[in-house]
Amino acid sequence: MPPNVSARRMDTVMKQTAYVYFASLVLATTCGGGGKGATEPPPPPPPTGPIVDVWVSTASGAKKLTQETDIRFGTGTGGTGTVIAVDDAQQFQEIIGFGAAITDASAYLIQTKLSASARDALMQDLFGRNPGIGLSFTRLTIGASDFSQTHYSLDDMPVGQTDPTLAQFSIDPNRAAVLPTVKQALSINPQLKVMASPWSAPGWMKTTNSLIQGTLRPEAFGPFAEYFKRYIQAYATEGVPIYAITVQNEPHFEPANYPGMSLDTAQRAKFVGENLGPLFANSGIQTKIWDLDHNWDLYWSPMNVLSHSTASQYIDGVAWHCYGGDVSAQITVHNAFPTKDAVFTECSGGEWATNWSENLKWFVGTLIIQSTRNWSKGALYWNLALDENHGPHLGGCGDCRGVVTISAGGVITRNVEYYSLAHASKFVRAGAHRIASTSGIDGISSVAFKNADDGSKVLILLNTAANERTVVVRWSGQFVNYVLPAGAAVTLHWS
Repeated sequence: MPPNVSARRMDTVMKQTAYVYFASLVLATTCGGGGKGATEPPPPPPPTGPIVDVWVSTASGAKKLTQETDIRFGTGTGGTGTVIAVDDAQQFQEIIGFGAAITDASAYLIQTKLSASARDALMQDLFGRNPGIGLSFTRLTIGASDFSQTHYSLDDMPVGQTDPTLAQFSIDPNRAAVLPTVKQALSINPQLKVMASPWSAPGWMKTTNSLIQGTLRPEAFGPFAEYFKRYIQAYATEGVPIYAITVQNEPHFEPANYPGMSLDTAQRAKFVGENLGPLFANSGIQTKIWDLDHNWDLYWSPMNVLSHSTASQYIDGVAWHCYGGDVSAQITVHNAFPTKDAVFTECSGGEWATNWSENLKWFVGTLIIQSTRNWSKGALYWNLALDENHGPHLGGCGDCRGVVTISAGGVITRNVEYYSLAHASKFVRAGAHRIASTSGIDGISSVAFKNADDGSKVLILLNTAANERTVVVRWSGQFVNYVLPAGAAVTLHWS
């Protein structure tokens, strides 16, 4: 074939190819096929809903109540993930608060082992908010517990002597440490609720004539009621209102080496119904009376007392400890006596459980989430502060852990108890109500609250699963997504 013919054919092929390419380009552009000028779907609008504060503690402990970047509610369903629906139209119990006990040991350490500036900084951190974790509930011991340096009551008498008129009653043993500590806490957080519990009646009131073991003598029922009245009045004079009392700490246990006293259900019902309740009513004392102050496995005990018609009219609720049974006992009693409050009042960590991850899951999951989902109006841990030797103490628990540890030289360590409490206490204020939230799906447990003062919402989530979970929080027709690491706890707070 002549060369000029081949060249002409090649030129024709090239022109045809160019025409096809140009036609395809025009067609693609006209039909939105992705060329310049194509019509693409608009990007989703940025979220415009409420801003959510995010505070997380991880299973490794690398993050401990760490504030993360804010997220924001948007419109829609939020896509796939574990859906947690929050409904603030469904409200449940009012919240008293979250905190720990100012025991003799705790107060002693705070007052004597810290400089004035360090003490002020710690108290502000514990009871203040912004900065601080906002503890709003505390417990005092009426006389000594095992976390005291001496065993004493507020009306001790020589062996063989009695004081039925309580002429020797005095709160002087509390003036050096306990009163200054609780007064400072109240000055920082005036909403602080203070409850108090005796570990024993004065020895002369008891069958053992001792603070150790025994039970209350029948003739001492009247003086013991007066003992409570004097305590409440004396503390009120000092500017410390006592919000609630329990008749006896752990009334089904008689410890062998620190103050304790057995009071069975019949004794408690008789004491409250015939002595303490009428005395409070006639004296104008508004302090609440809570029964039990002992473990979940003893749920039958307050049910017996609350079934006593005379005693029940004076009893406002039931106080619970964690050392036996299951938290579901609280709802068992609540269902039987729905007008009576539930309040969680004692649990301690210690050297028997030192794994951060497991402790975080247990404290947040059981004491913060499940306790309040089972109608508790708050949660109290045991010692607010202990030293590096788990004391000072005299008898009793030798390996308990405080919310904080105050070591030699005034070194302060914030323990897992501190962070687990803070996930609630920093955000849920006294007077808040628990509101409805989905829980128990895909290893995610939750509890939600609505604050009364500003209407803000608080959602506490815990991931007990082995893997991270994408959580879709749906509230008021809006959603927010959050990826919750395995074993982590998070608090979401929004207005």
